[in-house]
Amino acid sequence: MQCNVCKLVFVPHSYWVGADDEKAIYDLHQNDDNDKGYRQFLSRIAQPLLERLSSNMHGLDFGCGPGPTLSKMLEEHGHKVDLYDPYYFNDKGVMEKTYDFICATEVIEHIHNPNQGLTTLFKMLKKGGWLGLMTKMVIDKQAFSSWHYKNDLTHVCFYSRDTFEFIAKTYGYDLTFIANDVVLFKKQI
Repeated sequence: MQCNVCKLVFVPHSYWVGADDEKAIYDLHQNDDNDKGYRQFLSRIAQPLLERLSSNMHGLDFGCGPGPTLSKMLEEHGHKVDLYDPYYFNDKGVMEKTYDFICATEVIEHIHNPNQGLTTLFKMLKKGGWLGLMTKMVIDKQAFSSWHYKNDLTHVCFYSRDTFEFIAKTYGYDLTFIANDVVLFKKQI
């Protein structure tokens, strides 16, 4: 399905996998912080974010998974990073804090209620803070039909440039497209 307003492509609730099946799929991920290839992949969001951060900032790796790596990469540059993942680091206390930056890599496509999820993340950002998202973007209907990304049963929402522009306008954030799958939102001061 596709929203006529924001252009989000989404999977209807009746097709979602249950929480146990979802976690079983996540348990198959092999995210090792010593894997140079994985670090290179994450550097595509880490580097542009680091270029925009002042020293000694406090952030959140939202949806960090079982092997947090992005947080370690950012900590190696002097930042403090809290972890949150509903299956592996389910500390709801982080939701009560505010952050200079929040990262969500390969996460937002899993969020069942994107409006609620993004509202929560945006509320947790300090003024002038950054939200870095990494997710593959929908190009068009023809490309979508053969797109491997839609075949992951845990992916329930698919964003496009139009969707991210709608989000930025709706929430009043500045938006920067870094790559075909990396965007940064900045909370206005």
